[in-house]
Amino acid sequence: MNKYKQIKIEFRARFDKNKYNALAKFLKAKAKDLGPDDKNVCFFIFPDKLLKVVNNVSKKTAKLVMKLNKIGRGSAFEEMEIPIEPKDFHRAIKIFTLWGCNNIMRSFQKRHNYLYKGVELALKYSGHWGYHLELEIVVDDLKKKQKAEEKIRGVAKELKINLMTDAELKKFTREAEKKYKEKNKTKTVV
Repeated sequence: MNKYKQIKIEFRARFDKNKYNALAKFLKAKAKDLGPDDKNVCFFIFPDKLLKVVNNVSKKTAKLVMKLNKIGRGSAFEEMEIPIEPKDFHRAIKIFTLWGCNNIMRSFQKRHNYLYKGVELALKYSGHWGYHLELEIVVDDLKKKQKAEEKIRGVAKELKINLMTDAELKKFTREAEKKYKEKNKTKTVV
């Protein structure tokens, strides 16, 4: 795999707490446990891409991540990552804010990662998304996208979850961003 090109083929599914608990039990028994992956994330939202400053509190690491696509515009996301020191998490947010990146959304994600049948699964809970699952395969060439999508869809079918469509993702993220802005109108983000 080309270590310089990272394309994530990813899908999401939302569900209630009962399904979350059932998935956690199933994955604990049947999948390879990749461990907790709790993250404090600041999203800088652009019309066609997404920049994240991520503090991985479980692993005591941090990074900057640029997704060259937005959720709801297909399953393929080329990503670029730059590691930073966890102590620089808030300074990185301040730099991007002062640079004029003002469409911001903060989120704490309670996550646990698994590997099941070649698909990486992040079982998550966050205030914005509620209970949900992210399913992904990393490829280095878009020619591998269809095969990765088929594998992900097969795992989703086995887990009895409904993957969100692009239309559902666009609507959901638009509404979540709007609610966040309304709730945080007077709060400072730095």
